[in-house]
Amino acid sequence: MTETLQTTLPLQVWRGDRGTYAMVAVTGATAEAIATHAALHRMEFGKARGFGSVKCYATIGDTRWKTSVFPMKLDDMSRTSKSWTLLVSKKVMRLEDLAEGDRVPLTLELI
Repeated sequence: MTETLQTTLPLQVWRGDRGTYAMVAVTGATAEAIATHAALHRMEFGKARGFGSVKCYATIGDTRWKTSVFPMKLDDMSRTSKSWTLLVSKKVMRLEDLAEGDRVPLTLELI
């Protein structure tokens, strides 16, 4: 069961004590499609993948790699909404000449 999703989202950078991470936060209809895919996977195989992740192929520009998207819960005044996080490596950022805040055309092939 594969599904291909396309969206354009801003590249965010998170700086912490242990390093700097570039990521794309997937929200809205795209996030809902990923959540549905994850639920179907749980129904078919009886369990969720590690950390609730969904395996995928991600494509930004000409760069394609196998990775996972991870669920992220955002608490908004006692209401929980769901988004998914895709980490973007320094190698991909360098190959595609990306910087923080750039709008990234993203294709996710959920597997």
